[in-house]
Amino acid sequence: MAQVQVYNQEGRKTSKLELADSVFGIVPNTDAMHLAVVSYLANQRQGTQSTLTRSEVSGGGAKPWRQKGTGRARQGSTRSPQWTHGGIALGPKPRKYKVNLNKKVKRIAMKSALSSKVASGEMMVVNKIELEEIKTKSMIDILSKLSAAKKSLIVTTDVDETIYKSARNIEGVKVATVNTLCVYDILNCDTFIVLKDAAKKIEEVYA
Repeated sequence: MAQVQVYNQEGRKTSKLELADSVFGIVPNTDAMHLAVVSYLANQRQGTQSTLTRSEVSGGGAKPWRQKGTGRARQGSTRSPQWTHGGIALGPKPRKYKVNLNKKVKRIAMKSALSSKVASGEMMVVNKIELEEIKTKSMIDILSKLSAAKKSLIVTTDVDETIYKSARNIEGVKVATVNTLCVYDILNCDTFIVLKDAAKKIEEVYA
């Protein structure tokens, strides 16, 4: 069983938590994690960039000059790509960048990301985070006591508005729930802070 240290929000060690090796103790599969990150980043792209072709640019209906006898190259429209204010040849048009992964690869990638954080000592389990009110300064104090790195990911079981709103203005800090957790966010953080209940929930979901 993989073991991680459990802290309270004051940064003091309280106990140790045993986690299932099948989720937090596997040999990380770098290929699966790479595919998951590529898929995540590709799916963030809107794909709405677009340019106008010669048929879509307004104007250019009349032939600029007659076909023969002027000594100049023949032209059919002032909206051809070689003209200033003309259309764009072979430019980008709206498209989908979506990359699909099968469930098996997604699960392996998630387990690999979780296991890599445990192996590197970057995962920290916290009993609970309790804030009296929504206050960024209070969250900064808690992260400071936990010696969290600038890029930190806090994982809660369910949506906690007090934690989310207190952390959302802190640069480099992100809050996620067990349901919204993704491989990219896990690998992108330097300190992976998981509430104790959330750690058990993750174990249930991926075991």
